[in-house]
Amino acid sequence: MNARSQSLPTGLSIISIVCFNFVSFISNGLPLAVLPGHVLNTLGFGSAVAGLVIGTQYLTTLLSRPLAGQLADRFGAKCTVMAGLAVLTSSGLLTALAFVLPASPWASLALLMAGRILQGLSSALISTPCCTWAIGLHGTARTAQVMSWNGIAAYGGTAIGAPLGVLMRDHLGLAGIGMGITLLGFLTLLFAQTRRPAPLLSGARLPFRSVFLTALPNGLAVACSSVGFGSLTAFIALYFDNQGWANAAYCLSAFGIAFIFARLASPNALSRFGGYPVVAACMAVQTLGLLLVWLAPSPLVAILGSALTGLGVSWVYPGLAVETLARTPHANRNSALSTLSLFFDLAVGLAGPLMGLVVSGFGLEQVFFCSGLLSAIGLLLVLNLQRQPRRGLGE
Repeated sequence: MNARSQSLPTGLSIISIVCFNFVSFISNGLPLAVLPGHVLNTLGFGSAVAGLVIGTQYLTTLLSRPLAGQLADRFGAKCTVMAGLAVLTSSGLLTALAFVLPASPWASLALLMAGRILQGLSSALISTPCCTWAIGLHGTARTAQVMSWNGIAAYGGTAIGAPLGVLMRDHLGLAGIGMGITLLGFLTLLFAQTRRPAPLLSGARLPFRSVFLTALPNGLAVACSSVGFGSLTAFIALYFDNQGWANAAYCLSAFGIAFIFARLASPNALSRFGGYPVVAACMAVQTLGLLLVWLAPSPLVAILGSALTGLGVSWVYPGLAVETLARTPHANRNSALSTLSLFFDLAVGLAGPLMGLVVSGFGLEQVFFCSGLLSAIGLLLVLNLQRQPRRGLGE
């Protein structure tokens, strides 16, 4: 098995690793469109409980990021990803049981919550270690390529998961979604066993706090960029409705298409120009896109602004990841990338409630002005970081 893994072309070898993240994001998306309705209409709980069922998964992922990074640094990325796939399999089983076993709504809710917690933990154990596993196999020179394919896997899996979940519910019932997650997790776990592990790097395992502080400036830039994505997904439909426009979904489609196009059309951007210059250019484009949505006189202009936002977001995380890894000892790179993911999770998760306050005080359109302003602040931060000499831990 290992010989075949070594003989794969580099691109296919990378895809054979990041596909685990693709499966994770598909599994995350499967219940999203159906669980809130089940909690509200079948179990009879309120909208707050329905929101809690979904939000618990993302909160667990957020809180598990440091643990996942430290486990991968200590025991290896492959072991951590396989543990994540095993946890994913268990989460699917609990979800299926929640639909078929309990007679009590509270028992069903408890099983659903347990499944969401395990699914959130699995996301943390799979997402960042997937990247470092592929980087460990092919070297840091392939970081941009790994990040590019990983982003495509994540966004592609999210786009596929939710509509697939509705289709599975209609043809297989709600329990079929849980069993689908179980089957995906188990089969992918078997496939992961055949992949070659990356070498476990020697060196001091620094405390997460030290790695966190080194990655903090880049993490803040990730957050400034990610708020735009969070705001677009949370408020674009309401914005279109408020303006009396139709087809808000085209904005999200334009964002995703532009994002993937940028990743595929410029695979060598980071190696050619460097992390910070590419990120600065992307954040300038993203800022323009968000301001265009804010000022849009028609839905077509808003869709164009969303596409520019997708182009801008495309290389921000990979570029900042490259710069973060250059400042972090190799033995701690899982923790470093987990820190960046932590800031992404925080920004996307807080975008809804924080921008909701903006809506309450100033109106829907100001959400995109504030998001564009934060993107511009992130651009200034990146330009400042670009001027600073490179200093890593231990220097």
